[in-house]
Amino acid sequence: MIGALRAAIGFFTRIPVETTTDDWEAFRRLPVTIPIVGTLVGAVAGLAFVLPLPINTTVAVYLLTIYLLSGITHADGLADLGDGAVVHGDAADRLAVMSDSQLGVGGTLALAVMLLVLLTGASGISGVGTGLTAFRLVLAAEVGAKLAMVFVICYGEAAHKGLGSQLTDVNGPRSFGVALLAALPVALYPPAFASGAIFAALLSPLAIALVLLWWANRQLGGVTGDVIGATNELGRAIALHAGMLGWVFL
Repeated sequence: MIGALRAAIGFFTRIPVETTTDDWEAFRRLPVTIPIVGTLVGAVAGLAFVLPLPINTTVAVYLLTIYLLSGITHADGLADLGDGAVVHGDAADRLAVMSDSQLGVGGTLALAVMLLVLLTGASGISGVGTGLTAFRLVLAAEVGAKLAMVFVICYGEAAHKGLGSQLTDVNGPRSFGVALLAALPVALYPPAFASGAIFAALLSPLAIALVLLWWANRQLGGVTGDVIGATNELGRAIALHAGMLGWVFL
């Protein structure tokens, strides 16, 4: 477990940790480590919301922390997916475009829309309850985004050999169940205030996972590393809005 967690931290963050091939092999079979890393990332990024800063500065610090800590690997996956989504052709044509390192109009638009949704969601969270409430919603959103990635990994079949297949080939519904159990304490941790909003932030990214899994099966012939990465970026952005709406209506 320690080796798997070390590999997960090394892959999902820019924290300098030494990993081995054995660590990676352990990680492949323990996707439960993904939401655990999400807890780390969400807790660090969420600190921006408990500092006595203006809302605009809080949001800027949050965004900078997310991408300085996590890197842009998943955002790159979203960009590739956006380029593939606008291709007129079959699955092979889309996969070929997604493997091209050049950024196209579809990828640019996908990144721009995601960042806009993320920005407005973070701004809304800043005005929700106390700083501690906002912190817990941001934490739940990050863990939920990582849980959505696990869902795609565990229920998807790879479109081709690559990073995606290394994860999907050795995992199934049981692995997702374990990851779900590991993620739930984020919402259940006392004091149990704003629980409806926190559950909304935690679980709403699964809707994104379902949509992307359905789309990838139809348009790509299965999931890829880009699909998994895009799930994280879109899941986080949607989760912030779901948490905000949950605070208002639940």
